[in-house]
Amino acid sequence: MADRERSIHEMLKDAPSLNDSCGSVHTGTEGGSLVLGSASSHSIAGGGGHGAMGGPFAAPNSLPLRNHSAPTTPMSPSSPPSGNGIMSPTESGSGSLIRTSASKIDSLKNWSISTYKCTRQIMLEKLGKSQRTVDSELEAQIEQLRETQRKYLSILRLTRAFSSHFQHVVVTQHALADSFADLAQKNPELQKEFTCNSETQRNLTKNGELLLNALNFFISSVNTLCNKTIDDTLLTIRQYETARIEFDAYRMDLENTKPELTPSAAALEETQRSYAQHKEQYEKLRSDVAVKMQFLDENRIKVMHKQLILLHNAIAAYFSGNAMALESTLKQFNIKA
Repeated sequence: MADRERSIHEMLKDAPSLNDSCGSVHTGTEGGSLVLGSASSHSIAGGGGHGAMGGPFAAPNSLPLRNHSAPTTPMSPSSPPSGNGIMSPTESGSGSLIRTSASKIDSLKNWSISTYKCTRQIMLEKLGKSQRTVDSELEAQIEQLRETQRKYLSILRLTRAFSSHFQHVVVTQHALADSFADLAQKNPELQKEFTCNSETQRNLTKNGELLLNALNFFISSVNTLCNKTIDDTLLTIRQYETARIEFDAYRMDLENTKPELTPSAAALEETQRSYAQHKEQYEKLRSDVAVKMQFLDENRIKVMHKQLILLHNAIAAYFSGNAMALESTLKQFNIKA
């Protein structure tokens, strides 16, 4: 009896626990499989180091483990170039940006220095403390050109006013001709007289329109001469005057530079180089102005000769009542009637 009780107690000890039995009943797995799952879950929860089960059910520890969820570390933009000496796009872009910034700073610096020197030169010339380079013959021609432009602009303004007033006259004559024609129809006793006046006003209107065409052609040609051709030459003249001021400013700097007071030979050489550069630019623009003024004078004489003959013949033919001469004048200058 005692042996039987001991065997029963040993059987109870070898039997699985109630929790494991419930798991096997609900899952339909055998005890060994349950032990494997339990051991695996414990090994995962405990980092694989606290599993109580060993033997064939233990997870193998010879396979390398890798964390796939951890992102790979990208290469830093500021990382040094690779061993083959090739620079990254970021480094090359930074280098070009630095060079561009340096170029802009140098340009601003040169512009500031040049502006300061030119302003100082202008003030010294107005105060009589600096001598300016003078080309008497060229400056006399420039002043004459500006005076010519002022007078031509005055002629242009007066001709436009004359054309505007005369256009009102032509419009009034046309309305008057229509009124005479209407009255000729409504007044039989004065039909002949009204018709005669209507025809006269119509002829005057027709000739007036021809004269207006001639005036508009004259205005267009003189306007092109004053506001385009002469202005183009005056633009070159303004560039020449600016170059003259810059040349005098650097010339004065060179004259005031004393070799014994110069900190270095490089500074003196730079001053001489700037003076030579501005002198060359000044002489080039002076030559350009002389050539342009010569061609402008020839063109001006040619254009004004043609336009003055047109204006004279057209006005003389209109006010003398010579309609045929007026028409031939417009044909002579290829003006559409």
